[in-house]
Amino acid sequence: MSDTIEKIKCLIIGSGPAGYTAAIYAARADMNPVLYTGMEPGGQLTTTTEVDNFPGYPQGIDGPTMMIQLQQQAERFGTQVRIGMATAVEFSTQEGGWHKVTIDNNKELLAHTIIISTGATAKYLGLPSEQRLRGGGVSACAVCDGFFYRGQDVAIVGAGDTAAEEATYLANICKNVTMLVRKDVMRASKAMQHRVQNTPNLTVLYNTEVDEVLGDQVVEGLRTVNNETGEKKEISITGLFVAIGHKPNTDIFKGQLDMDETGYLITEAKSTKTNLPGVFASGDVQDNIYRQAITAAGTGCMAALDAERYLADIESH
Repeated sequence: MSDTIEKIKCLIIGSGPAGYTAAIYAARADMNPVLYTGMEPGGQLTTTTEVDNFPGYPQGIDGPTMMIQLQQQAERFGTQVRIGMATAVEFSTQEGGWHKVTIDNNKELLAHTIIISTGATAKYLGLPSEQRLRGGGVSACAVCDGFFYRGQDVAIVGAGDTAAEEATYLANICKNVTMLVRKDVMRASKAMQHRVQNTPNLTVLYNTEVDEVLGDQVVEGLRTVNNETGEKKEISITGLFVAIGHKPNTDIFKGQLDMDETGYLITEAKSTKTNLPGVFASGDVQDNIYRQAITAAGTGCMAALDAERYLADIESH
């Protein structure tokens, strides 16, 4: 093995709340972590305006500022934060083995432990008006942003359990909720469908899609289209929530790490351990249920502690 290849004790892939929290704990444990930010430094929170539900910020904080502060805290304890993206991996299956990672298709390095915090990407409809108004009334997280639309009229797109759950959550705090379902039935479980149907201020429009999000700087309305009749209608709303799923950023790990059918990494119960020794996963890349900044940060802490114990075990042997 070449001595010219950089060898790292703890490599962290990803720079959201999970990655930076893992870096803080790893650095304080003298693991000399190196963190690569990925293609979206700071993760999904950099597209969020106000974060009001993360403990310790009584006045709230905007997402990009929060991520900058997390990075500064990680660097304060010695984390090397580098701009770059992991493009290929070759994991060792041996206890104490070196894992090979390629950065930006041209730089190879070796790591004794790897913490994967690459997150998941929310799926959007792909409309230019939708993309233009992201952060201006278009959101992919009702639990994160619903509070800002208290007492207002909003719409949500989706037909599964998550969409139904978020729709009823919004109905508790918003004046009226319109749910747009692309087909003539919902995919959600019967129990969730009953909950939707029994919510008085929640209206479901079937065979309905978004034609355009209306508004210049912020969402002011929605033009919908019935995909059976072609009829278009406009509704007045101030917020649009897209709940059509997430895609975990795990493509480069396929064939090496255990995943579920959607691509989320599978970790051992009550730990962040993957099926390979020295490889850990934290944040939304292994969490398809909660997907919150605070839960991501918690698993980042767990991953660093798991990595520290792993290193202590192999060093003792």
